[in-house]
Amino acid sequence: MSQAQPVMSLQRLTKEFETKGGQITAVDDVSFDLYKGDILCLVGESGSGKTTVARMAAGMIDPTRGKVLFDGKDIHAMSRDEFGAYRRAVQIIHQDPYASLNPIHTIGDTLRAPLLKHKLVKNRADATRRVEELLDLVDCRPVENFINKYPHQLSGGQRQRISIARALTLNPRVIIADESVSMVDVSTRVSLLNTMLKLRNELDVTFLFITHDLAVVKYFGWEGRIGVMYVGKLIERGATPKLISRPLHPYTRALAEAIPEADPDLTRSKEKLQLRSLDIPNLNALPSGCVFHPRCPYWVEGLCDVVEPPLVDVGDGRDVACHVVVRNIEAGGDGRNLQTTDHLAIEKTH
Repeated sequence: MSQAQPVMSLQRLTKEFETKGGQITAVDDVSFDLYKGDILCLVGESGSGKTTVARMAAGMIDPTRGKVLFDGKDIHAMSRDEFGAYRRAVQIIHQDPYASLNPIHTIGDTLRAPLLKHKLVKNRADATRRVEELLDLVDCRPVENFINKYPHQLSGGQRQRISIARALTLNPRVIIADESVSMVDVSTRVSLLNTMLKLRNELDVTFLFITHDLAVVKYFGWEGRIGVMYVGKLIERGATPKLISRPLHPYTRALAEAIPEADPDLTRSKEKLQLRSLDIPNLNALPSGCVFHPRCPYWVEGLCDVVEPPLVDVGDGRDVACHVVVRNIEAGGDGRNLQTTDHLAIEKTH
């Protein structure tokens, strides 16, 4: 993106929680920028810290360390009025549309409430007209079939469209979609993604899109960027087409290879990266060095298990946190033609 100042900037965010098993670090030193009309997709397995990042970005929880800047200003240094404006400008679409909608309110009441509370309309009649516009915008037609219904009378896909409409009531500049299509079937999922893409194109809304599924990212975020998270750390980021077609970090490669292809023969013939383990580390007992090294087929003893890799700019708009990949590129390689540890010719320094 070419804009001088991002709409939102997350700077070295860290979030720690106290648990019965001790203190855990759910998010560790995560930074990225969001620009107007941008799509940034945060990808990773459950427990990677994606939702915690989203909640900090939305001002729902405070970071232990680091800052969230909105229009260049620290949200936790804002006045009450400034913080209120920021919260209205950043809206969330939750994963479960049934749990996030009040079951005793009609769809019309749910959508009218923020319009009336924040005085965005003159009266209830104006609010109803705006609700009808929003329902039409998210493809809930005819609108009269929705406005007086309750959430339980709608399908899962329809409820999620209502959640999207609610997020639009306050004319947001940033929408955080947290696994927003994971609870609907595939055909509905595509339709919802098309609706959100339409909103992004027509309203120039910025999206922070949280998902565990790279196939969804490939469809929704093709014109955007991807940040890959693993147990709280950002381990790779770059433009979606480049990262999907040439993932560098071994973990990202494993995720990309799991994307199903339309051609079953192509799926069967795909090269599969054989991880050393399928187990995700316990946040109460993270491994030393690179947190991925117990699963990585390319790890180097005395390096990867000792020294934590920084997120390094390797050119072409790509950043990766992997000793082996970075050294391969520095030696003139492509970052992918790697060998297992038994054959690595790499200096073990730390």
